[in-house]
Amino acid sequence: MTRTPLTALLLLTASAGIAHAQAATPADLIVTARHIYTVDPVRPTVRAFVVKGGRIVFAGSAREAMALRGPATRVLDLGDRTVIPGIVDAHLHLLGLGTALRIVDLTGTRSYDEVIQRVAARAREVRPGEWVRGRGWNQNDWPVTQFPTHDALSRAVPANPVVLERVDGHALLANARALQLAGITTSTPDPAGGRIVRGGDGSPTGVFVDNAQGLVERVVPAPSRDETRQAVLAAIAELNRWGVVGVHDAGVRSATIDLYEELARAGRFDLRDYVMVSADSADLARAFARGPQAALYDGRLWIRAIKALADGALGSRGAALLEDYADDPGNRGLLVTDSATLQPVAIAALQHGFQLCVHAIGDRANREVLNIDQVALDSVPTADHRFRIEHAQVINRQDLPRFAELGVIPSMQTSHQTSDMYWAMNRLDWTRAQGAYAWRSLLNTGVVIPNGTDAPVDPINPMIRFHSAITRQDADGWPAGGWLPAERMTREEALASMTLWPAYASFTEQQAGSITPGKFADFVVLDQDIMTAAPERVLETSVLMTVLGGRTVYERRADR
Repeated sequence: MTRTPLTALLLLTASAGIAHAQAATPADLIVTARHIYTVDPVRPTVRAFVVKGGRIVFAGSAREAMALRGPATRVLDLGDRTVIPGIVDAHLHLLGLGTALRIVDLTGTRSYDEVIQRVAARAREVRPGEWVRGRGWNQNDWPVTQFPTHDALSRAVPANPVVLERVDGHALLANARALQLAGITTSTPDPAGGRIVRGGDGSPTGVFVDNAQGLVERVVPAPSRDETRQAVLAAIAELNRWGVVGVHDAGVRSATIDLYEELARAGRFDLRDYVMVSADSADLARAFARGPQAALYDGRLWIRAIKALADGALGSRGAALLEDYADDPGNRGLLVTDSATLQPVAIAALQHGFQLCVHAIGDRANREVLNIDQVALDSVPTADHRFRIEHAQVINRQDLPRFAELGVIPSMQTSHQTSDMYWAMNRLDWTRAQGAYAWRSLLNTGVVIPNGTDAPVDPINPMIRFHSAITRQDADGWPAGGWLPAERMTREEALASMTLWPAYASFTEQQAGSITPGKFADFVVLDQDIMTAAPERVLETSVLMTVLGGRTVYERRADR
């Protein structure tokens, strides 16, 4: 729904009226603390706030808050603890995160040998012939940074088919048994938008990039509905543990949405999920027929966005670049979906009242998507469309102002910069790197940057995102002064990027994103003040409590 300034004003007035009416009755909960950061520009810090019926009804002084105390009111005095709004991850894959929690974890492996050891250990726990899945390897972290070949893995695990996703989800490694079951041979052609990595003799090495992954994935047994349900519940619990109350869930299929709704109806979905429907034609047809859905099941589900893919990832050299990769002459990456396919999706999204969110990492992909958005908006002029580019990782400097000019939101992941900075300059060279992870340059044009993790690509710990945003350094303080430090965010911007800006990017800023009367009572209690702590101490911060709609969904045990 398009909102004029008058409409927005009326909504704010209505919210204030509701809050006033609720405040006339005794509170359910009063929270007091020395450090409460509201992320409300009208009143950025307070000492107390009041909850009634799952919403904030007052935020201000402790004295005023106590005037709303009744016989049954719970008072939560947090002393020197810090309270911030509920954290939102503006781009992740909920089911992917849940699945990653249940398969072989390869994140942090420092060599191919270590990958093989972990996979072989799991293979010993399962039956011969049973598939072994893993995720998280990154050859850029190994002594030898070329893609691995399947030979050593096939020798170590000959009896079980093995499929191992790269950390970014844009490449996979399969062993000989999996290749055999998938019918992959030297004569198998590369699919459009994908690449089979081959040896000198043309035979598959076992690595499949972007759309080529489907050649193997099509024979991997799908999880049962109960396995999927358990994976989703595990992901939600893990997110709550890190203070995350909301997610923007990228590329969700219809069957998974049905499962979300089933769990939400049963009161088992402790998350506010802004669903981006997969751009698969069948999923789109169903979403368009149903129309945009907002705040279903007491604000648990929004279904009014579409997720499409333009290119691959930088780490696997699948990101589409305007010029050759500096470390791979002749390779400019992959457009996994061509403009002729994406253009009608963008126009249809506007016609049906849906937001379009397109994955674009390379500078060519970002330019192509901006062009697609421009044509769509010329065809269907729309105010407040809030189209998004997911990742917006490498942008030609000439294209930076176009986001604000078109009203397109760059949805970025600050932790990607600190994950990639060790090798990104090798891929891009110095000149192109000036438009990489360019938060300050984009903010200076007037846009906002909703901040996510792309989990399970990066860890869901939001303190990593916050620390990356304000330092552009890793956990060890490298590099001194930060990687291209002029692109840092302020602390206030970093906090907004995980709270209020994701709310704006999901059309929920009237309901969430700050500790403001009328909004959902979603908040997080931290053990230290991240707005004043030394940068090197930010990563030591622990979540003590996560509250969703006034109800505690996670509380740290005293023995932790």
